[in-house]
Amino acid sequence: MDKINRKRVVVTGLGAITPLGNTVAEYWEGLHSGRNGIDTITLFDASRHDCRIAGEVRGFDPCDYITRKEAKRMDRFAQFAVAASKQAIADAGFVIDDLNAEQVGVIIGTGIGGLKVLEDQQEINLTRGPDRCSPFMIPMMIANMAAGLTAIHTGAKGPNTCTVTACAAGSNAVGDAFRLIERGYAQAMICGGTEAAVTALSVAGFAAARALSTRNDDPAHASRPFDRDRDGFVMGEGAGILVLEELEYALSRGARIYAEIVGYGMTCDAYHITSPVPGGAGAARAMSLALKDGGLTPDMVSYVNAHGTSTPMNDPTETAAIKTALGEHAHNIAVSSTKSMTGHLLGGSGGIEAVATVLAITNDRVPPTINLDNRDPECDLDYVPNVSRSQTVEVALSNSFGFGGHNVTLAFRKYQP
Repeated sequence: MDKINRKRVVVTGLGAITPLGNTVAEYWEGLHSGRNGIDTITLFDASRHDCRIAGEVRGFDPCDYITRKEAKRMDRFAQFAVAASKQAIADAGFVIDDLNAEQVGVIIGTGIGGLKVLEDQQEINLTRGPDRCSPFMIPMMIANMAAGLTAIHTGAKGPNTCTVTACAAGSNAVGDAFRLIERGYAQAMICGGTEAAVTALSVAGFAAARALSTRNDDPAHASRPFDRDRDGFVMGEGAGILVLEELEYALSRGARIYAEIVGYGMTCDAYHITSPVPGGAGAARAMSLALKDGGLTPDMVSYVNAHGTSTPMNDPTETAAIKTALGEHAHNIAVSSTKSMTGHLLGGSGGIEAVATVLAITNDRVPPTINLDNRDPECDLDYVPNVSRSQTVEVALSNSFGFGGHNVTLAFRKYQP
């Protein structure tokens, strides 16, 4: 579609359930104050695990958003999605009714889906027999159910799907929703990512792959992106949701506009199931495509919310990719990893990090990378170490990269009438 015929798309609502708090306000306060959201695992007995730390969502009560009966028929990942979506819709002052329901869609990504339900039901199957398994097991487990249940609980009857691209899933969801609106297939979309994979089996699997930090005696300093002493990522859980609207539709109802989403780039490394391609060529292309899609040049970028996982391979590779995509300007911008505070939400990370990126633009404040005490020599950009920074943020990128070689970049900018 010709650029001139594309609809402009703006962000009008935000929702967040995170290890830093269960509202957008709590999440943002935690980010800009550099607060740690990682601690010892309480969701299961992790005493036999090599990794015993995570960024858990604490104090979350699904019954603040749905009935107890409904909550019992949802896995935690879907509860998070419905809750954050309801927050975002309320924040946008958006009413879904018979007049607009068919023009409002939902795309919510997840990397793993209802793993806890699967674990619990397999235990029942083995110990009590197959006839004791729950009839709700499958609809509680399948990854698309976060999007489906969000539609059921909000009345959104437009395009509805689920992205399952590992740790890029949340960003793919936002990007795909953006595309649907700009091409006229919807007037508004509820989109983002959710995950609740802090479970015994998931932690065991990632630990077996030597992907997780084992800094069990010091959880507050375990997630340390770009630091030379990093030893792996820390799992997190939660959901981040955005309400996107076609600009004229948002203006017609007097909506508050946080920012405009202008670009979406996605590529694949086609290299390895878990490792990024050396040099980060695929990630660099995703950033370049997002800039091109938004009619942006590298010198316009103020901030990059990095994928920044705190793993030995990702951080220098992403640094190289940023320098390839932005050239010399890469040394003039702020780059930070909010995973240093939340841990890595897998498929939910792109959702909460898109929320953080939009808030950085709205508030002209860049969140820090905490625990950055001894920078890796291969990571030589400005990672906003330990303390947030007040600065004008006109254009910001949000990066998400996933197992399988998925690379996604979203480009946001300050709204200009």
